[in-house]
Amino acid sequence: MPVTVVRLNLVDPDATPRGLSERYRAALEMAAFADERGVSTLQTEEHHGSPDNWLPAPLAFAGTLLGATRRITVTVSALIAPLYDPLRLAEDLAVLDLASGGRLITVAGIGYRPEEYAALGTDWKRRGALQDEALETLLAAWTGEPFEHRGRTVRITPRPYTRPHPPLLIGGSSQAAARRAARLGLPFFPSAHLPELEAYYHARREEYGTEGWCLMPPAATPLLHLSEDPDRAWEEYGTHLLYEARRYASWQQGTVRSAVRSRAEDVAALRREGVYRIVTPEECVALAEEGGEMASLVLHPLCGGMPVEEGWRSLRLLAERVLPRLKD
Repeated sequence: MPVTVVRLNLVDPDATPRGLSERYRAALEMAAFADERGVSTLQTEEHHGSPDNWLPAPLAFAGTLLGATRRITVTVSALIAPLYDPLRLAEDLAVLDLASGGRLITVAGIGYRPEEYAALGTDWKRRGALQDEALETLLAAWTGEPFEHRGRTVRITPRPYTRPHPPLLIGGSSQAAARRAARLGLPFFPSAHLPELEAYYHARREEYGTEGWCLMPPAATPLLHLSEDPDRAWEEYGTHLLYEARRYASWQQGTVRSAVRSRAEDVAALRREGVYRIVTPEECVALAEEGGEMASLVLHPLCGGMPVEEGWRSLRLLAERVLPRLKD
């Protein structure tokens, strides 16, 4: 059965605090519904200082998702690890791992927006060194044994539930990220379909003598919205998809590579491009069949401030018209 993902980043450019609170509560209700219906994964992410309320606190939100569910995996993709105190991060992830029985997967990235580092008082130029320190600290802390950290001996408790440590992947689209994952013996999660980078990771892993694996996104990983009438949905809700596509693209300059980067300037171009797609349940099943064993269906029910009721219609179509056929 394909991997099914419900992405939740809580973007809403026009929300009042009351409206945003209602959106958060709706997201938790959607998470519980997805859990009951057999969706594989809930995915959330991290960005700071965005005027459209993009989620800045993924671990806090992940905790609420884990508390609202019982079986589903929750993925933070990606956590900007250099922005955290490494010891507190080790504690927070250990507690979430214990409370969820190992259902939280963290993809640790380095980020690509200098303004996020500036907003939190972190030196952008030291991001590589800070990432190394964060990851090495996590792995040492989760052993439960004393270790040296910034010139003193520390010990972190409690020990996590998952052995040898909570699920932790390294994300990125650079050789530095792949090399870091290989050196530490951690799985690598490229941010786009980059076979040459996967090969580089495995070559470095052989040099370091470490174990590991690569979770490569498919060549096409569209963000999906389900509707029985895609033409109507594009007309009524396409601006929400376009808003998020353009915001995301505005951040991804230079050498940043992403599986969901769009270059569209209007709704018509976005629809032709295919990075964001509105499909019928039948078309969604066909996408899963085309993808075979590597298929991944990523539903984005609250994309770009999408009205909650329309998000629910999309999610219910996935649960009632797609998932049963995938199981069969």
